[in-house]
Amino acid sequence: MVIWSDPAKADLRSIHDVIAHDSTHYAKKVTQDIVAKSDVLNELPRMGRVVPELDNEAIRELSLYSYRILYEIRDHGVFILAVIHRRRELRPEMIER
Repeated sequence: MVIWSDPAKADLRSIHDVIAHDSTHYAKKVTQDIVAKSDVLNELPRMGRVVPELDNEAIRELSLYSYRILYEIRDHGVFILAVIHRRRELRPEMIER
């Protein structure tokens, strides 16, 4: 089961809002595509690469467009930690653990 953390949900809303300033259609498409990409983790939780900044086998990422979908593999499923723009520096405090 894929579970979205509250901070990750807030990231997704923020992404939508920023893109919506230019195009509500594209904002909806990007956020739907991000959610759809994360749904694949139900079947393939190790699909993403290990996040290099954290070097923890359980914390991985998928890339889509200009975004990194950060997630953690746990006993009871996959937990989406954050969705950040690729150009942002990842700091450990940016993800909920």
